[in-house]
Amino acid sequence: MPSNWADKINFPLLLVVATAVTGLIWLIDSLLFAPKRKASVRSENGELPILVEYVQSFFPVLLFVLVLRSFLFEPFKIPSGSMIPTLLVGDFILVSKFSYGVRLPVVHTKILDTGSPERGDVAVFRFPQDPRLDYIKRVIGLPGDTVTYENRQFTVNGELMVTNDPRRYVSPIDEREVTGSVQRTESINGAEHEILEFPNEFPKRSGTIVVPEGHYFMVGDNRDRSNDSRFWGFVPEENLVGEAKYIWMHWNGGVLWSRLATAIK
Repeated sequence: MPSNWADKINFPLLLVVATAVTGLIWLIDSLLFAPKRKASVRSENGELPILVEYVQSFFPVLLFVLVLRSFLFEPFKIPSGSMIPTLLVGDFILVSKFSYGVRLPVVHTKILDTGSPERGDVAVFRFPQDPRLDYIKRVIGLPGDTVTYENRQFTVNGELMVTNDPRRYVSPIDEREVTGSVQRTESINGAEHEILEFPNEFPKRSGTIVVPEGHYFMVGDNRDRSNDSRFWGFVPEENLVGEAKYIWMHWNGGVLWSRLATAIK
């Protein structure tokens, strides 16, 4: 989901390195230099060396952020409209890192199996064609599923994902109707979510596919304006990052208070 150069920085690697360096300095000081300072009553003014003082301040904070971000929840910002109306440009979301297995930061190796995606989940994953990029889409097909897309509707294993209640889409940002849009309620696994269509635009490619083992078929809720599995294929299980759970803030030139602290459906 990168939107600018800052989003493309390998922040997990920087965080791991920073935590390791500060922790190593603290450990070396504790083992080699701290005993000498105590024996000599530290220094004349009784203060720690400035580097050690900074390390002791930053290391616990870095360690806390590393554990929180790597194994519990990670924040993301939505930069594109591929998930409208579920997610808007400028939404800040929290992604559960333990929903689809606990993984080591940077190397992404799974160390604990805590669950798998279900149909209808909104999932964040590393883009298969460029793993440096994070994408967010809705899970439509699980491993082994037969998925058909035709006439702007999905059929999974012979069961039609029902859409109903067509209506014009009014953007929550400016409360204006989006020209040419149709909002529908879609049902999958008994759970409902909203999708957006543009019936006057040429529909996305159609056809039937079988999802390979260990892979997932992901689609944006903005069905006619989403770059997703209908174009570039499947998401490998090892590319999963986590399940999008909450919108904790919205900022796109201003705060949209109605989006704060809302669950993602």
